[in-house]
Amino acid sequence: MSIQDIIEGKRKWRAHTARVRALPADYRIVYDELQKYLFKVGPVSLVEGDLLSDLVDFFESGAADGKGAMELIGPDVAAFCDGLIGDTPTYADRYQDGRHG
Repeated sequence: MSIQDIIEGKRKWRAHTARVRALPADYRIVYDELQKYLFKVGPVSLVEGDLLSDLVDFFESGAADGKGAMELIGPDVAAFCDGLIGDTPTYADRYQDGRHG
């Protein structure tokens, strides 16, 4: 990974967090809980993919439609996250399978 890649990654993350901060308060709270859960569970694709950006897109759309965050995801944050990642491999799966890389 080059310095340019690191700089670009930081730029993208700052833009992402600015979008999250622009969400209504209930969406920010739910997003923070979703992010904590996903970071804890550790789906491998989280770092490589667009899951968090897709969540912000989903939330921005819901907020624009006048819906509350819990209307979109339901009462169980963990169940919503589990549905998002489905059968996606996690770092815990890799560890259990002996694939630490």
